[in-house]
Amino acid sequence: MPFDLPPVTRNLLIANIAVYLLQRLWPETMVYFALWPLGNELFQPWQIVTGAFMHGGIEHILFNMLALYMFGGQIERLFGGRNFTIYYFVCLVVASLLQLVVMKYFLHDAETPTVGASGAIFGLLLAFGMMYPYEKVMLIFLPIPMPAWLFVTGYATVELLSGVLGWMPGIAHFAHLGGMLGGYVLIEYWRGKFPIKPKRRLLR
Repeated sequence: MPFDLPPVTRNLLIANIAVYLLQRLWPETMVYFALWPLGNELFQPWQIVTGAFMHGGIEHILFNMLALYMFGGQIERLFGGRNFTIYYFVCLVVASLLQLVVMKYFLHDAETPTVGASGAIFGLLLAFGMMYPYEKVMLIFLPIPMPAWLFVTGYATVELLSGVLGWMPGIAHFAHLGGMLGGYVLIEYWRGKFPIKPKRRLLR
């Protein structure tokens, strides 16, 4: 794992940790910046972004920041700082929007806010699996090397089943899937796979 992180990844790590520390000092900030369900009187549009910089506890932020540290630098070097920033925030926003839709139309009794960078992090996992499909990765609790494409596909399948079947309640499974969806669409757009194409092809 690299210790010389590129600037955007490094700044995202700093921002997430700084916001978490502010949460610990002023927990009432959760009310204003966490992502509340649509229709809740506490919902505000900026929460679509700010909720992804807040976390529910030390284990939550440690897991997300470890993943950002492991995958963010490599993806940033590949995409470049500007495109990496765009990619990260597209994944983040799509994750929040899908979570809002699910909470409104499928979890009618949802009254608790969503927090965490996980949607963007899952977008980074998706990018790693697409750009380095045969790179070997391992789960911490299952130390068996597997190609990145299989790791990402398996993880996405577990998230989908967990969301549909109600496994592991309290986790925003559809936000994770939203981050992957946003990342996939953007990568395919940059590859020129859609009728509306970028000015120049950015990815192979």
